[in-house]
Parts: sequence; C-alpha cells; structure tokens
Amino acid sequence: MNKQITDSIYYIGVNDKTIDLFESQYVVPNGISYNSYLIKDEKNVVMDTIDKRATDEWYKNLQEALNGENIDYLVVSHMEPDHAYNIGMLCSKYPNMKIVGNEKTFTFISQFFDVENLQDRKVVVKEGDTLTIGKHTLQFIMAPMVHWPEVMMTYEKTSKILFSADGFGKFGALDVEEDWDCEARRYYFNIVGKYGAQVQAILNKAKTLDIKTICPLHGPILKENLEHYIEKYNIWSSYTPEDKGVTICYASIYGNTKKAAEELAEMLKQKGVEKVSVFDLSRDDLAEAIEDAFRYNRLVVAASSYNADVFPPMSNFLRALQGKNYQNRKIAVIENGTWAPSAAKKMLEIIETMKNITICNPVITIRSRMNEQNRQDMRILVEELIK
Repeated sequence: MNKQITDSIYYIGVNDKTIDLFESQYVVPNGISYNSYLIKDEKNVVMDTIDKRATDEWYKNLQEALNGENIDYLVVSHMEPDHAYNIGMLCSKYPNMKIVGNEKTFTFISQFFDVENLQDRKVVVKEGDTLTIGKHTLQFIMAPMVHWPEVMMTYEKTSKILFSADGFGKFGALDVEEDWDCEARRYYFNIVGKYGAQVQAILNKAKTLDIKTICPLHGPILKENLEHYIEKYNIWSSYTPEDKGVTICYASIYGNTKKAAEELAEMLKQKGVEKVSVFDLSRDDLAEAIEDAFRYNRLVVAASSYNADVFPPMSNFLRALQGKNYQNRKIAVIENGTWAPSAAKKMLEIIETMKNITICNPVITIRSRMNEQNRQDMRILVEELIK
C-alpha cells in the first residue's frame, strides 16, 4: 500500500482487517492500520516498523519504495510490539543501519531483541536534537507516557510533518470511510486517556512548530483542518466534557436494574435532554461505554448488588474509569438489592477516589424492582441532573 506523501516521503504501512481485538481487548470491527513511513534523501530513513501480523506485506511495501537502495537509519518512535516487532528483522537484513532512539528506547530494545553490535548502531537522541539526512532535517520531541515512557515524536522541518507516534491515532483500517472523531475518541480514552497531563505537555510543544501534516502510527494521515484534531486532543487531555449529555451505564442480573435505567433514560428525554446514551455493561462494548462517559458531562451508574459487593461488570467499568483518570463530571448512583443492598456503597468507594466529581442526590435504592417511591426519587434525580 505504499504511496507518496511528498516527492520523497512514502507511506509503507498496512491495513489489518483480520484482527478482532486490538491489544487483545478492544473490538475493532473495521480493523486497524499499522503505519510506517520511509524518507528518501542522501540518507534513507524508516520511521518505525509494524506488527508481526502484517510483516510480509509491510516488507514488500518497503522494498518497493526503496527501489534497491539501502536503509541508513531506523527511527523508533515507540517500542510497543504493534510498531516495533520488526526491528530485529530489519537490523539483520541491513547490518549497517543505525537505530535512532532515546535512552529508554534502547533499554526496551535490549529487552525485546538480541541485536548484533547494538552499541555501535545506537544514535541516542534527547529533546530538541536534530538529524540532517540531506534536504530533510529531523527534530526529536520527547513524549514520555504518551503512552509508554520511551515514546518520542519527530518533526521533519522541510516538509513540516509531525510523526506523532500513537498521538492522533484511531481505530479502523485506512480503506474504511468512518467518522474520525468517534473512533479516535474511543482510541484516545481507552489507550492514552490516563496520561492527560503528558498529552497537554506535548500540545504545548506542538504550538511552537509549523505543522502542515500529522503522520500517526494508526489511522489516516491528517493534512487538512488540523485545528480540529488539535482542539479535540486539547479537550480530551484536559478532561473537559466534550458535549452536554448523559451516559447511563447499568449492570443488571435479571432485568430489573435494566428497566430502572431505561425508565430514567425516558424521563431525561422527556425533560429535553437530547443526548442520552445507554449501555448494558454485561453485553455492550466496554470501550464505547468509556468513550461516552468521557464525552458527556453527566454519568449515571445503576447496578445490582452481588456477593455483598457490586455486580462485576459495573466494578470493571468503574475501575477502568478510575485507571483512566476520570474526573470533572456529575455522577448519579442507583443500586438494586433484594435483602442487603451493597452496590451503592461499593460504587461510591471507587467514585470518591476520582477528582472533581459531584455526586447527585438522592442515591436511589431499589428493592428487587422499581416502585412508586423509586419513581418519585428518580424524578428528583432527573431535576438534579438537568440543573
């Protein structure tokens, strides 16, 4: 799938439509792209390799773009195996190729690979260092914990291209037409979401650069309306709600908690709340539930009690939000329990560890199924949510 980005920079990545779970956990119905690039100049530079799943196609793309020339440098932006798997193979085939990375990069290379003469092949760079390869000059920008500690981005000064590692990436193969915001949002919050402060630091560095094109390691090359993508990343990484709306997530065993969640959704819609998304945590994609929990400014969690605790799908959801630094939201809590309701207590224990969360009153307790008192309490809760 090699194609030219400029007269001397080539896309040599691969679409993977055979994968079912990215990182063995995220559903990717439209596949994923593994992006890799080649810069041809007086010195030829490969910008990252790809996942083992598509090695043969990638190597064919690389050979076609090289057209018999050699590789002088491999720049390693990120050591996660979906981008770094072929480092060892490339080192074997090109024994004179130098490897460009930071100190942490080489620590990880030694853990993943046995590279012959690694010490002699290292080009260790730090923040702001440059590498001139002819007409092109590469400037290296450290991006630790976006989302591994060794991550770095590269700015090519001549073409004004930012090679952004996992930043500005999205799920989905490149031959699929789909909304960038939706799958980039799901990708961001589930993979990078914990590291908002680090993303903010990178955005501040990016302000000093004249960027015309962004080349991520997943998803499409971004050339137009870059302000839109940068604005989205600023919103997401600052944990600011993107839209006004309510996400309702429920974990129901026999359906009574589900009915309560659906009644609440209907009450909110009747009160004029246009954006209400509802998730069954036992069945729906957890990554999408997390995406909408971050997208909207209000969240309702409704769960059955279970083993003097909370039904595990809800616990898993809240722990995932906690691990991704969920904050700056209003949350309502509904529990269900037949003899000793415990779900609200356990949910609140997790929620109370999150930053800047407003708990809506009342916290509603259902005894087996909804009754009229529960509905009265729910009407009060709706008013609290729409204030």
